[in-house]
Amino acid sequence: MAQNPDTELHDVVVVGAGFAGLTAARELSRRGLSVQIVEARRRIGGRTWLDHRLGRDLEIGGTWVHWTQPYVWAELKRYGLDTTPSPDPERAYWWAAGARHEGAPDELLALIGQTNGDFVKESRTYFPEPFKPLAREDFKAIDEVSVLARIREQFPAGAARDVLESFWTLNFNGPLENAALTQALRWVALTNGDWALNFEACATYKIRGGTAALAAAILADSKAAVEYGFTVETVSDNSGSVDIRSVDGRTVSARTAIVTVPLHALKAVAFEPPLPAAKTDGICLGQVAKGAKVWLRLRGEHAPFVALGGADWPLNFFQAEYTQGGDTIAVGFGPDAATIDVEDRAAVQAELARLVPGAEVLEVASHNWVADPLSGETWPMHRTGFLSTFLQSMQAPHGKVHFAGSDIANGWGGFIDGAIESGMEAANDAASLLAGRHP
Repeated sequence: MAQNPDTELHDVVVVGAGFAGLTAARELSRRGLSVQIVEARRRIGGRTWLDHRLGRDLEIGGTWVHWTQPYVWAELKRYGLDTTPSPDPERAYWWAAGARHEGAPDELLALIGQTNGDFVKESRTYFPEPFKPLAREDFKAIDEVSVLARIREQFPAGAARDVLESFWTLNFNGPLENAALTQALRWVALTNGDWALNFEACATYKIRGGTAALAAAILADSKAAVEYGFTVETVSDNSGSVDIRSVDGRTVSARTAIVTVPLHALKAVAFEPPLPAAKTDGICLGQVAKGAKVWLRLRGEHAPFVALGGADWPLNFFQAEYTQGGDTIAVGFGPDAATIDVEDRAAVQAELARLVPGAEVLEVASHNWVADPLSGETWPMHRTGFLSTFLQSMQAPHGKVHFAGSDIANGWGGFIDGAIESGMEAANDAASLLAGRHP
């Protein structure tokens, strides 16, 4: 597709205004380059989304951050943003050995710890430098091993194994049959092999003002413009420019481009010239995470609780987060969005009732990220074989087109931190290309 002579030629066009795209745009515009962001949604933030539901602002997508995540922590300090913790649970409920159990949160953590410490003990062996996951060859020997296979090989059937399977189903936000053991070990290596600290990093500290406050701060610190409602149809790398065409016929052109579209949504984008098999096969393989997140308003004020159900339940985790107008707001997660309509209050009530007695669900709020064509997934978690076969290929540029996103981050893949890291790396590569240097 030839460039329209009337189309302004930018230095860089960034596809997507999630944290990877916003970071890349800021880094490049602060270097004096002209940057245009195109975003299909009518908002920034990508798979993070702070929205007013159930009487307060709630994170419909990504939420938690931690000081063990260096990229997002540096951004919080850069913009003077603080964090606030989720409440310490006072009660725990869990399902194991075919029965419901209730006790102190430390009892549940101890039960997880009976097996989890051994399960992840080789995290630093395989990933001694977790932000360089491909630095050593050792991990390739286990990259085809699934989390489920390793758990069942390593531990006998019983309550501790039931809890461990559900715990990792929660982490992957998807079933464990094809969940890569290497992905689990990479995560824990990032917290120095400490699974309990890793769990804290996953679900404890939230940004004051929400993820929207950080996204807005990054955009405000950028000179990039954003064109909303721009759903990309084709990315064409021509001799003089990269032309990005929308489904409604608009075109944005630049000397180079950074595409931050989630892996499952990339299937809908046509590339000219076509992507190599190393990329298309990785896109087709996709990620494990296909689950659900739902917010629940419960009648009355409940003491903070945590609840872990069966690994195969439509919703297998609940955590109380706020009190609101005399009621309690909790969050729930499940591994397969196709198994439950989380907008159905009665369906959510039935899942909660399996664990938390006497809790009445008044309202629910959610977004189906898996059915959303702009995401097709929740937080990205690698399948078996992805790390050794596809990660490096997915990170590689395609001509003048670069790629970024939490899906292909070296470090905290699946987190805001990974998106920021990947966006910074793509920005460096794009700047090098424009300067005539090999990235």
